[in-house]
Amino acid sequence: MKLVRIRSYQFAKIKRYVSKNKSQIEGKFKMGKRKEAVGYLPDERPTTWKLLLYAIQQVIVMFPATVAVALITGFQVSTTIFASGLATLCFILITRKQIPLYYGSSFSYLTAVAGLMAGDSIRSAVSPETVTALDAWLNHTSVVLPAEAVSYAQFGIIMSGFISIIAGLLVRYFGSKSVEKILPATITGPIAMIIGLTLAGNALSDAAPQALKEGAVASVTNGSWVWVVSLATLLSTILFSRYLKGFLGQLPLLLGAAVGCVIAALMYFIGGADYSLFRSIPTEAISSSWHLGAFAVPIFSFPKASLAAVLAIMPIAIATIPESTAHIYQLDIYVNDVAKKKKLDKKYNIVDKLHLNLIGDGICDMVSGFIGGPAGTNYGENISTMAITKVFSVAVLTAAAIIAMVMSFFTPMIQGIYAIPLGVIGGLEIYLFGAIAAQGIAIMIEKKVDMFSSKNIAVIAVIMVIGIGGNYAFGGNIPFFGVEIPCIAGAAIFGIILNLILSIGENKNAEVVETEEIAEAE
Repeated sequence: MKLVRIRSYQFAKIKRYVSKNKSQIEGKFKMGKRKEAVGYLPDERPTTWKLLLYAIQQVIVMFPATVAVALITGFQVSTTIFASGLATLCFILITRKQIPLYYGSSFSYLTAVAGLMAGDSIRSAVSPETVTALDAWLNHTSVVLPAEAVSYAQFGIIMSGFISIIAGLLVRYFGSKSVEKILPATITGPIAMIIGLTLAGNALSDAAPQALKEGAVASVTNGSWVWVVSLATLLSTILFSRYLKGFLGQLPLLLGAAVGCVIAALMYFIGGADYSLFRSIPTEAISSSWHLGAFAVPIFSFPKASLAAVLAIMPIAIATIPESTAHIYQLDIYVNDVAKKKKLDKKYNIVDKLHLNLIGDGICDMVSGFIGGPAGTNYGENISTMAITKVFSVAVLTAAAIIAMVMSFFTPMIQGIYAIPLGVIGGLEIYLFGAIAAQGIAIMIEKKVDMFSSKNIAVIAVIMVIGIGGNYAFGGNIPFFGVEIPCIAGAAIFGIILNLILSIGENKNAEVVETEEIAEAE
């Protein structure tokens, strides 16, 4: 009886307290409920364990595309992963922790790097030993480019950063339309298309390589069994990207590559060593001046000046600017939607920071290129993941960048990546390179390019023919008054000049038409 009286007394006391402080308690309850329900904004930080889990998720999403770029271009995988993390940290600092984006390797530069390595300008500048190693990479008997050849490409990557920086400064002082006048969709769209289409031959040659390795694999190639692996990779990647939803829907490349490797493993176990498509692990890809057990420092190289590399690689940055700009607009919508659901008065004006994003992209290219990583851009995969999870915390991306840098030291993982069959890489390339070309079409559709305009048709036609025709007729480098100009760079430069010439008087005509329409309305 005494126990019951105590409980009744306590209940009455609680009831009086709740009645007295009802509005305050309800406010705290609603606030806590809102914060728990909708995720994290850029300036918010999850608890430690949640932060780590969200960061690992971002690394997994970034990983397939970034690694694929390294395998296709011949850059060191460990260095590429490290450069991705380091550049992301730099981007976060440059943008003052206000833009939650992850920097990863860009596919747009693949054609430029491949064309540079196949040209005579680099071969004439490097040592005979490097030429031999370069030929081995071109013939698919080596999976990594020689460090001396990479050094020249690095200089072009560093210089390409200036394009993004200049675009950022134009936006800063003259507004976003200033970039659109110089680089309208009639230029950026066709450039993206020719980047993808000129790589079509590389994709098919990797999907069915003539020499996988020295020895008894001729029976595999002649019997076309390699197509089983490459087509299984291609079709599974397409199906995963089409039908998987949520987190798994962000990993079609990783899952597609896994399917291809499983098929290759089954061929090996059933047919024996003659049917092995797995590649030997190159010592030049994992050797390092410092290593301890399963860990080794990534192999860094430093840039060497090359005009050929600048001409080949620098103009490609033109194609990444629209992509990076579109990501900012997407991010602004997503972040402010979360802030609205939290009923916060604060406005996250991410679109107003477009200039910081472009400048950050350019500096990140310089950072990555300086240590031996490929050029890159911010990743749409990571943005999609943040949109799904509603986690836009800059702290999460900072942790993801650090985790990626630590992973780059883990040698067994790097060895496993290099062992992936070339047929698997080829299957991924068919999808990826086609997607780059399709993105060029999407840019023009999104910007509502008038395809009946004589000016637009002229600009698009010239860019397409110079870019693709130069690849087929001259092997990627067009001879012009004694100078070898890469076809994509030549197409981009000529397209920009032609567009500016054809735009003379266009604004005046538009103003006259607008004035006449206003007069008629009055």
